[in-house]
Amino acid sequence: MAKHLSPTDRRKARVRRGLATNAGGRPRLSVFRSSAQIYAQIIDDSKGVTVAAACSLEKAMREELKTGANVEAAKKIGLAIAERAKAAGVTQVVFDRGGYLFHGRVKALAEGAREGGLDF
Repeated sequence: MAKHLSPTDRRKARVRRGLATNAGGRPRLSVFRSSAQIYAQIIDDSKGVTVAAACSLEKAMREELKTGANVEAAKKIGLAIAERAKAAGVTQVVFDRGGYLFHGRVKALAEGAREGGLDF
């Protein structure tokens, strides 16, 4: 019996399939956004481990930000993930937008990560 995927899952799989072919061994910067928060992880798919992570739910971020659901929060998470990635020795990644349009919070997170020194 064929497994039926939702349009969101199908879109996410399509994006990841393209990343896997073009990654060239680089870790993946994965983004998840909910209606209230934003999360970012750098994942080394060859080893199956998370190298670094940042989210708007962390205590320091909650104190600093009014909400985790805006462009300003996304940019700060991008800067934080870049700082943590550099501390872990990662400078080059592939950006996994996870089926979301590259717009708004997702774009702000990417710009923050680039400003922080990640190359993608």
